[in-house]
Amino acid sequence: MARKRGKNYKAALEQVDAGKAYPVQDAVELVKKIDYAKFDATVEIVFNLNVDTKQADQQLRGAVVLPNGTGKDQTVIVFAKGDKAKDAEAAGADFVGEADLVQKIQDGWLDFDVAIATPDMMAQVGRLGRVLGPKGLMPNPKTGTVTMDVTKAVTESKAGKVTYRTDRDGNVAVPVGKVSFDTDKLIGNLKTIEDVIVKARPASVRGVYVQNVSISTTFGPGVKVDLESF
Repeated sequence: MARKRGKNYKAALEQVDAGKAYPVQDAVELVKKIDYAKFDATVEIVFNLNVDTKQADQQLRGAVVLPNGTGKDQTVIVFAKGDKAKDAEAAGADFVGEADLVQKIQDGWLDFDVAIATPDMMAQVGRLGRVLGPKGLMPNPKTGTVTMDVTKAVTESKAGKVTYRTDRDGNVAVPVGKVSFDTDKLIGNLKTIEDVIVKARPASVRGVYVQNVSISTTFGPGVKVDLESF
């Protein structure tokens, strides 16, 4: 069953040439112009990649710090003990704990955006896999959230670190800022994540790697971006 779209969405869609891939600056200016949310909407980029996610070596996953942040205050929790717990608190972590924090999450608390853990805590944190995994919140070495350097991990998360991963259809969706951002700041963030995705091309991929790139706001329609314009 097709999703029913409202008049605001349809009005926005009418301003987009569906058959055109816009230069990145034009695309950013257009999504800002046609956004109709009554709040400071998030801008997101989506890459459609020619990858077979059934193959382990073609699954992308990682993290990158956006130069201009995300425009969102990240609530960061850290599973650590002893001096590492003190380091996490000093770096600005919102919640730091051990078994108590694990239990709090098992009891249903999920009011945070990023979870970081030291390696020695993963035996306990592993119990939360069924809860945190589906939400993309499980600490993982590939995204720098399982680490002994909790100071760096917390600082980067607070500064605008975003994670990326392929979904089962080979798409990668990443938030890159807010509609209120200056166009140049959004472009800077877009170029950063585009560079990371392109460089992450799996060696086993044949043919055209990036099939399509589009950007959109929380409620707005997608606008195709010319990859060559980055």
